[in-house]
Amino acid sequence: MTRRSLLLGALLVVATGFAPPTGGPVVIASKPFGESYLLAEMFAQLLEARGVAVDRRPGFGATELAFRALRNSDIDVYPEYTGTGLLVLLGEQPRGSPADVYARVAEEFPRRFGARWLPPLGFENTYAIAVRKGLADSLGLRTLSDLALVAPRLRAGLTPDFIGRADGLPGLSRAYGIHFRDVRALLPAVKYRALDAGEVDVVDGYSTDGLIARYDFHVLSDDKRFFPPYEAAALISARLASSNPAAVAALTELSGRLDVTRMRQLNRRVEAEGVPIPTVAAEALRELGLRSGQAPTTGTSSRVGLVDYLSATRGTLLSLTLRHLLLVGASLLFAIAIGVPLGLILERSARGAEPIIRGVGVIQTLPGIALLAFMIPLLGIGVTPALVALVLYSLYPIVRNTFTGVRDADPSAVDAARALGMTDAQILRQVRFPLATPVIMAGIRTAAVIDVGTATLAAFIGAGGLGEPIVSGLALSDTRMILSGAIPAALLALAVDATLAGVERFVRPSR
Repeated sequence: MTRRSLLLGALLVVATGFAPPTGGPVVIASKPFGESYLLAEMFAQLLEARGVAVDRRPGFGATELAFRALRNSDIDVYPEYTGTGLLVLLGEQPRGSPADVYARVAEEFPRRFGARWLPPLGFENTYAIAVRKGLADSLGLRTLSDLALVAPRLRAGLTPDFIGRADGLPGLSRAYGIHFRDVRALLPAVKYRALDAGEVDVVDGYSTDGLIARYDFHVLSDDKRFFPPYEAAALISARLASSNPAAVAALTELSGRLDVTRMRQLNRRVEAEGVPIPTVAAEALRELGLRSGQAPTTGTSSRVGLVDYLSATRGTLLSLTLRHLLLVGASLLFAIAIGVPLGLILERSARGAEPIIRGVGVIQTLPGIALLAFMIPLLGIGVTPALVALVLYSLYPIVRNTFTGVRDADPSAVDAARALGMTDAQILRQVRFPLATPVIMAGIRTAAVIDVGTATLAAFIGAGGLGEPIVSGLALSDTRMILSGAIPAALLALAVDATLAGVERFVRPSR
């Protein structure tokens, strides 16, 4: 930690130290990889040890999602890296030393975004391009320049973030002329398994990743020094900086306390040994003298089987399942309230119905995470944008089936009703709609099952639900954690469909 960095941090604390505190917990987020989860948990436990209430929102889908939420003050703090702030968020090229990069982002972020950087935590975590040792030896790969010569013969497994970022594959291709034969988008933990299994030849990682050491991969040297300095630091919102000096001061206590060696050891415990993140975070803070007491016993080790793991986490899983059910139930009710009347209206104007229904169907072609990301600038993060996205995803089968069911209701029954002198409104209410009920219910059941699956993506924007253990498990390469979310989600889909089947039998017209 340089004197310049400490001075900037001290000035930040002084500048925010006279603002009155506000109520409500400090919202702490992370991105979906092991180190980010761990640092966010350390932030949370440090604040709790200083008497500050916190709300955890782990596993945001990408840098842009997390930072957008921070700018909107939907979250208050998350772990970020100075190089990412410079290249990705400011759109500038790296210049100078790590201290220069930190000084630049610390100066520019408050002016442009209102967000503030606390002094770095004490370690850099730059990108690491890794290959299997056998491949490195056979092809003589030691540097990224060596990789450029053979890249057209190799398959790369890269995280989506890296594929699109200026400091990722596009910049790497320009700096080194690296062009792979094939590029696959892989989640952080999945890419290491794929590399180990020989399904890809090259992956992107981070220099402090515990899984690189676990699989004994070879990291290629950045001989042209393309990657900028990536010092880890707490990035805080304008709201937190101006309104909660106690929280800012508490978070600053961690600055300069984590070196590279310690961080690698902590990451290895989480990623390779399967020690629960709250336990690792608490022990690290205690070793640093930042908290007292015993480490929490939340979670289980990687040696515990699936059944024991599910038993040990049943309380958390029940809470997540209820949250998931709330998201699905509320969004489905809203979708029914919108979709059924819309289908009935469209049936009365058949000429323009198909274009509108197809337009509603286009929504389902959007990737779920993209639709959720679109909601953040309008509605922030959490339950509200998740509900809106789920309603939009549910509309098409309900609208389509309502329109088709009413339109194709038994013609002979409709003709008989008209012969009896019934009006069109009476025929719709008493004949066509009851006859269309099974078809409408089929659309509602389809929408419900879609909702249960899509709701798992709500974890990427802090809405909770059964997506949380799935996202965390993928990031930490923990199959038990993934299944602890996937199995209840599958059972919930079956239960919801069975419940709606019972409703369908109840409302089906008698013959």
